[in-house]
Amino acid sequence: MSRSPEKSNPSPPLKRPPNWSDVWFKNKKALNHVVFAMHLQSLTKPPKTNLPPEPDKTLIFDSSKVADRTSLLSDELLLQILSRLPKSQRNANSLVSKRWLNLQGRLVRSLKLLDWNFLVSGRLFLRFPNLSHVDLVHGCVACPRNSGILLTHKLVSFHIDSNISQGGFIPERYMLSVDEIDSGLRSLASGCPNLRKLMVINASEMGLLTVAEECPTLQELELHRCNDQVLRGIAACQNLQILKLIGNVDGFYRSLVSDIGLTILAQGCRRLVKLELSGCEGSYDGIRAIGQCCQMLEELTLCDHRMEGGWLSALSYCENLKTLRFLSCKSIDCSPGPVEHLGSCPTLERLHLERCQFRNKHSVRALFIVCQDVRETILQNCWGLDNDMFGIAIATICRKVKFLSLEGCSRLTTQGLESVILSCKELQSLRVVACNNVKDSEITPALSTLFSDLKELKWRPDTKSLLLSSLVGAGMGKRGGRFFKKT
Repeated sequence: MSRSPEKSNPSPPLKRPPNWSDVWFKNKKALNHVVFAMHLQSLTKPPKTNLPPEPDKTLIFDSSKVADRTSLLSDELLLQILSRLPKSQRNANSLVSKRWLNLQGRLVRSLKLLDWNFLVSGRLFLRFPNLSHVDLVHGCVACPRNSGILLTHKLVSFHIDSNISQGGFIPERYMLSVDEIDSGLRSLASGCPNLRKLMVINASEMGLLTVAEECPTLQELELHRCNDQVLRGIAACQNLQILKLIGNVDGFYRSLVSDIGLTILAQGCRRLVKLELSGCEGSYDGIRAIGQCCQMLEELTLCDHRMEGGWLSALSYCENLKTLRFLSCKSIDCSPGPVEHLGSCPTLERLHLERCQFRNKHSVRALFIVCQDVRETILQNCWGLDNDMFGIAIATICRKVKFLSLEGCSRLTTQGLESVILSCKELQSLRVVACNNVKDSEITPALSTLFSDLKELKWRPDTKSLLLSSLVGAGMGKRGGRFFKKT
């Protein structure tokens, strides 16, 4: 019996047409792109209007058209991310987009102003709305930027031209007027209410008063070209803790800070912790007022002072003073008065003298009598410090010294050093650097024994010193659990 041709060659069953859900879930990559595009569209959806709805459009996602995927992040979240990146990447991050530029500006807290118009125009606060430390010194001086002459001081530096005023000071035309600076201070006070540190030059009493009233969190202030009248404006700075006054700067400008200004300062800023007087005049009365009123003062620095004779004895009124510094002072006290009237600072721990001139033995003796309880003494590049001066200072008076640092004392010899440090029974750390008259060959056994008992020693009086290599293996400096530091 023959079979029909239909039964002998059966046709294959018909396949079911693919479902959209099968296609989408099989291609997960395409699905993820669609979901991302829908999310992006929902964030940028236009507001509802009364116009008739537009006809449906096919949703097509193109990842190449999404320029900034960080747009999905909130400003707060992106700020936290940017704040954790290293500061070296700030300039590069600001070039990504306008949004990143604005966000990066919100992270800036400290700024040195170079263009005064950037402040008075208000662009400073739009670009950097969260500033807390502002340096206006260079912006207050309109220097010729294309000049090749740079006038430099340890405090300031400016470009100038060949037209120097009589006496060698900066011409007044370079300095902005007091009215211009006060206008800028008013703008700064209104735009930076959280200001904590300010540096300014040639300001007036009214300009500083505005800052004091509008910025209650101001804690640190540096005033260049300051005078007695200007100090009236900082009396309203109730929370001021760190103050630096710069009166005279050789080759730059002159201004007068006398006992009148120091008394005004003492009565208005009673919460001072650190005070630096640079190029300031005064006497016993001004320093005494500071000691009596500023009872929280812990650190006092005098740089190139012009104090009258007898001011040194007023330091005994600074009952909580812990650190006393003298920088670039031509004299300590030309007439300190009788020893019995000097007094002392019982809480003083650190005495630092750098680039000072020791011309008067009586003056040096008076200084160390006031500082007789000091624990740390640093003498760096002081002219006139010889064996006699050093013996008067340390051997006979300051016998409680635990840390002694000598640098650039070219007139000090090995014998003078030995006679002094052998009398310091509490000495634990010694540092001798660039003292060319101190020789390794002149070290006695007694001095070598003292070296072995020290906790810390840095010995480099000159480039030919061989003491370190000769002490290897001697067990030096192991008392107290510390080890000898090689240099």
